[in-house]
Amino acid sequence: MTQSLDALTSLVAGGGVVVLSGAGLSTESGIPDYRGPSGVARRHTPMTFQAFTRDPLARRRYWARSHLGWRLIARATPNAGHRAVAQLQRAGLVDAVITQNVDGLHSAAGSEPVVELHGRLDEVTCLDCGNLTSREELDRRLREANPGFVARVAAVNPDGDVDLPDEQVGAFRVVNCGICGAGMLKPDVVFFGETVPPERVAHCFALVQRARALLVLGSSLTVMSGRRFVIRAAKQGIPVAIVNQGATRGDGHATLRVDAPLGALLPALAERVTGGAAAVTPVGV
Repeated sequence: MTQSLDALTSLVAGGGVVVLSGAGLSTESGIPDYRGPSGVARRHTPMTFQAFTRDPLARRRYWARSHLGWRLIARATPNAGHRAVAQLQRAGLVDAVITQNVDGLHSAAGSEPVVELHGRLDEVTCLDCGNLTSREELDRRLREANPGFVARVAAVNPDGDVDLPDEQVGAFRVVNCGICGAGMLKPDVVFFGETVPPERVAHCFALVQRARALLVLGSSLTVMSGRRFVIRAAKQGIPVAIVNQGATRGDGHATLRVDAPLGALLPALAERVTGGAAAVTPVGV
């Protein structure tokens, strides 16, 4: 790992770095990714925006599973990799973080600014009135509406969805918006079949184009949502370093490719380029 660390040190020490992170960065916080070594095999198709909005049964199924799964994510705390990224930001070497994760752990570790490309799981939006409320508030209301709902979670996915047999969700009650009274509630995350808000994408492109280097952490870059920033950086002649366990779909664009555990590599990198241990007090998710 020494040669890889030397190369990353040379890249990051010059500053002007933008980080693009994926689910692989959060695995050491207990949140499995989809495709990496700790990934879980989904036994059901991820929820699409179309199914969620059009099918009441699919919506009930989603909320029953997510009601259980989001608590596991809410209890997760930043790991050494998140703290190392925050340290690099405080040192002025990382200008911004773009994350594909919805767990809020970058912010909890002290990173600022963070662009949450796919939104945050701890916020809920009303599709009618547009108001945002906290997931804690929705959790309270769902508990009140489903006092006898108990189910065993077999596995949790990075989006907070869990594997749960349909027979266990039949009696689950979904609640409407507590502000307008009738609006459909949805977690403030981007579902499959839904697009990232154009202004958010434009902001990320602007960050990448101003960067001296793009550092990809823990993403397989399977979906275009994140891979487009790697493609743009490569076209602009901006160095791209990818650190991920396992191959990625962006490897052909990488100036530097490192296969190593992030929880070990990133703290060592932060200590080298800043001269101090990567220690940040979490501020809560």
